[in-house]
Parts: sequence; structure tokens; C-alpha cells
Amino acid sequence: MKAEKKEVNAIVLDVLLKGHAEDPRPTFKREPILQAVGVEQFKLLELIPKKIEIQIYDNVYIGDGEREKIERVKRRIRYDDLTQTAKLELPFVVERIVKEREPDFVQFFNKSISVTPKLHMLHLLPGIGKKLMWEILEEREKKPFESFAEITQRIKSIPHPEKMIISRILEELQDPDVKYHVFTSK
Repeated sequence: MKAEKKEVNAIVLDVLLKGHAEDPRPTFKREPILQAVGVEQFKLLELIPKKIEIQIYDNVYIGDGEREKIERVKRRIRYDDLTQTAKLELPFVVERIVKEREPDFVQFFNKSISVTPKLHMLHLLPGIGKKLMWEILEEREKKPFESFAEITQRIKSIPHPEKMIISRILEELQDPDVKYHVFTSK
């Protein structure tokens, strides 16, 4: 079995200064908790901060070695474990990550392959059927795509390729029964 890759950076979705409200311990015994999403694999995490000066949207280092703001990664969580605030912030943070990592996601359009004889990875993006899939495959054969803007320019029926990616990431995070994880880790 392949060792699971660790997240190195995460973006904070919510700050719970007094921990979870449903924690039965007295308030003074609870530790502050951050809910965050990993930047590489979109893992949903609870983190224990060193200092309280951390805010929503902060990018924090959670990799090995010395961490400036984070004491430890407490646990991995499911979408349903997120607070209401974290659930509301998640789409904005995922959009930010997708835009910051644009070259990685453009490569998805260039390198995606068939998953089964009848299912191509491109079909997993909302709005892509057989006709559009073939158009993308033909265009990338001529010349690989270099940006979201170029995808939009060359494939007129995809005005916002980044929104397709964001929708798929959110679906993978929200639906525990999703079969194929293209952008997130199970």
C-alpha cells in the first residue's frame, strides 16, 4: 500500500478560539482549534495553533520541521465535521487555491486519461460530455493548453474551465460516496 502524502501547507477556514462548542470540558480546558484545507490534496484538517493571531484565509505551514504558527495537526476531518463558517468559506478558498495553482489544473486538461473503457477523466468535470471531451482531446493534440484563458479561447463552450475544476473539488469533498477522486485524496 502506498504511503499517504502529507499536506505541507493549509489555508484556514475557521478559527475556534475556545475549541468546539459541543466539547463537554469546561471552556478554560479546551484548546483553540483551526479548521483548514490542504493546498495540495484539499485534505480537510483540524490544527492546533501555537499563537492565537491566526485568521481565516491565512496560509499556514504544516509540514515536517519547525512550524511558525501551528503546534500540531490534530486530525483529518470530513466535510460534515466542518463548522458552518468553514463550509461557507470553503468554496472561496478552493477557488483561490485553483487560481494560485493554475498550471497544475491546466495540465489536467492536457494529460487526463481514460479511467475505464467508457469513462474519461474529463467526463468527471461537470458539463463535459462526449462531444466536448473529444473537442478538448483534439485541441490538446494540436498544442497543449497553457492557461485557463487559452482553454476558453480555443474551446468556446468552456467559458470558465476553473469553475468546472472548483465544482469537481467541492463535490469530491462534500460527497463521501464519490467514486473517483481526481483532485482530492480519499
